[in-house]
Amino acid sequence: MEITGGGRLEVRIGPTDVGKRVSVRRLTGASDGSGTFTDTVGILTSWNDGVMLITRRNGETVTLQDSSVVAGKVVPDAPARRRGPAATRAELIGVVARAWQPVESEPLGGWLLRAAGGFTRRANSALPAGDPGVSLPEAADRVRRWYEARGLTPYVQLETESADGQERLGEELAALGWRPEASAEVWTGALAPVGDLPVGAEGGTGTDGGTGTARVRLARDPDEEWLSRYHRAGGAVAPHMLEVLRSGPSTWFATVPAAGASAGDEGPAAIGRCVVDGRWAGFMAVEVAPAHRRKGLARAVMAALTRRALDEGASAGWLQVEDDNTGARALYTGMGFAPHHGYRYFRPA
Repeated sequence: MEITGGGRLEVRIGPTDVGKRVSVRRLTGASDGSGTFTDTVGILTSWNDGVMLITRRNGETVTLQDSSVVAGKVVPDAPARRRGPAATRAELIGVVARAWQPVESEPLGGWLLRAAGGFTRRANSALPAGDPGVSLPEAADRVRRWYEARGLTPYVQLETESADGQERLGEELAALGWRPEASAEVWTGALAPVGDLPVGAEGGTGTDGGTGTARVRLARDPDEEWLSRYHRAGGAVAPHMLEVLRSGPSTWFATVPAAGASAGDEGPAAIGRCVVDGRWAGFMAVEVAPAHRRKGLARAVMAALTRRALDEGASAGWLQVEDDNTGARALYTGMGFAPHHGYRYFRPA
């Protein structure tokens, strides 16, 4: 909060700051000053008729009366979100979309409708990258009808927590009866440090100079062994799933075979997927069997895929982390990755 030299709290925001990230303190309870102070940080999505709407990072919308606000200011994005390779949201949207392509797509102005038989929200959601060319109510209705005609749940994927995030669009969709569902973040980082990661003996045989990546097998296609570990396959792999998995400019699949007498029965110890696209390499589906966790296999998979990406000319990496996946967040933080922006899905209530 802004505090003047006299020790007073000061409101330094107004309706012209709609669309900016703000920090607001309001007084709840008693009006004589003995009430409780509550702080809210998020995107100021609207300010009309004395009512402010602030959308938090998790998609929650906070409604408050401006008369209750005792202090407020515009705040920049968190410094941690600026670490790693410089990249705009627009650039990353294109890179991420090319790494996980749908089976069917159709433009709606500057929006792209994507479908892949229901396999993941990413491949079965509308991606608003510009103006849909029609009013938002009509665009939302076309999205709904397009997905329902294919027996799919209508989703719109919106980017959040960036300089040009889409919180305002999310607020407008909410007014039309759409609700937020599932949130995650896109993280970025430099590739060279990942390729140089020291990996323990469990991550390899030592024949690769002690880096622990010798056991990691790379291939252009996901074989039955790789698919048996991939949790989204659910034991049954349909053609549309393979089409999505194989998509991307230069796609690689990493497999770490399980060692021991029961190796043939338990499937691979670890897997991963990487898509190289110009200077970017995206990492997905890094999974380790429960019996083989905490042995450095995820690091070995990341290092092996990174080295291949470096060989193909990439220098920056990206990946997606779910908000509640604390293990993955700790792993990737240790590799030098940091949040760039968030995203979440909206669907009709």
